[in-house]
Amino acid sequence: MLGERSADIGHVLENIVYLELIRRGYRVSIGKAGEYEIDFVAERGSDRMYYQVAATVLDPNTFQRELRPLKLIDDYYPRYILTLDEVPLGEAGINQVNILDFLMQRV
Repeated sequence: MLGERSADIGHVLENIVYLELIRRGYRVSIGKAGEYEIDFVAERGSDRMYYQVAATVLDPNTFQRELRPLKLIDDYYPRYILTLDEVPLGEAGINQVNILDFLMQRV
């Protein structure tokens, strides 16, 4: 029970994604691209993936805010925006994935 304070769903989702990446055996860190933060850089052996996590990116400003750091990455490892949205809005080789699909390993 959350009581009178409602939980910040964005932080809850970040915790879920972090724990899932750890469960999958990845070493997880916070990344930096220019002056922007990347929520998670997941590495296992020679594999690397970048993740931004947000409850929704249906608002164009939020979408651009989450997309910006991923667009600045200068390698070719996979980049994802994980959200609760059902409508994928990927751009420039960056995939938007529903967080439930991510958790069910459908991606």
